[in-house]
Amino acid sequence: MQDQKIEKIAAIAVNITKVLVIIYLGFVEVFKIGKLLKENLNTEFDISRKWASQNYSILKKRLMEAKVAGVIEN
Repeated sequence: MQDQKIEKIAAIAVNITKVLVIIYLGFVEVFKIGKLLKENLNTEFDISRKWASQNYSILKKRLMEAKVAGVIEN
C-alpha cells in the first residue's frame, strides 16, 4: 500500500517535470523565433532605408536641375 502511494507520487512528479520542460522549451523556441524575426526585419528595414535615401537624393538632384534650368521658380 505504501509502495503504491510512493509510485503514484513519483509518477506525478515525473509528469509535472515533463510539463515544465515542455513549457520551458516552448519559451526558448519562441524567443529564438522572435530574435530571428527581429534580425530579418532589421535587414529589410536597412534595405528600405537605403532605397528611400537614394530616391530622395535623386529627387533633390532633379529639383535642383529644374531650378537651374528655370523651370521651377523659388
